[in-house]
Amino acid sequence: MLKMILYLHIAGGSAALLSMFIPMVTRKGGLTHRRSGWVFVAGMTIVSITALALSIARYLFDPRPEAKAFALFLFYIAILTGAGVSSGIRALRTKDRAIARSHAWDIGLAALLTLTALAMAAYGIRSGKALFVGFSVIGLVNGVRGLKYWLRPPAHRMHWWFEHMSSMLGSCIAATTAFLVVNAPQAGLSRLSLIAWFAPAVIGAPAIAIWTAYYKRHFASSVMPKMESQTPIAQGSMSNAQGSMPNAQRRVLDA
Repeated sequence: MLKMILYLHIAGGSAALLSMFIPMVTRKGGLTHRRSGWVFVAGMTIVSITALALSIARYLFDPRPEAKAFALFLFYIAILTGAGVSSGIRALRTKDRAIARSHAWDIGLAALLTLTALAMAAYGIRSGKALFVGFSVIGLVNGVRGLKYWLRPPAHRMHWWFEHMSSMLGSCIAATTAFLVVNAPQAGLSRLSLIAWFAPAVIGAPAIAIWTAYYKRHFASSVMPKMESQTPIAQGSMSNAQGSMPNAQRRVLDA
């Protein structure tokens, strides 16, 4: 049974790795982007679910202390990965929202990631495992960011775009990290090497920040010419229309 779960885990990870670059380079929202994106989501979902099962089985049935420690870490990584994929998809499903969202799934998953990250940090400090402490920071940042995203009204008219992009790219970092760790011995490194675990995040996090800044400038420049080209009558009509809207909707348009 465990072997079958492991094979599913490998198959899901392979599908995610093979498909993850296609949405990055194809037209956003196009057929190829969406289809390859769903392959990536399906692969990462399988990875997360099977990782949870494997971590529980290892913790319960493997008596070695190092095996139990790795099982706890694998459990945390599964939540980190699953939360990223879920947030990326849910942002698209709720892109028209103008108020804070309190859906139990969205809030619960972000809260679970935050709590498990704190628990992993405490465990890492107590056991002296720098790897656990370092990865707890990644989960804590993403968990808090997720709670802020769902519990606050959107601060930008394209909020869903940025949440989708950052969450999916974060999941790509997770898939790349897993690939490097599994294949670290072939490169002469230990699977506990900090280089294998943190290199994708060190490279990927600044890339996400740069990409986000680029699209913020892009969206800003695409809106301003339209506003400037409106006649005074049209601008007055827009002001009147906004005045009749609820405050939450006006904030989205103003963003």
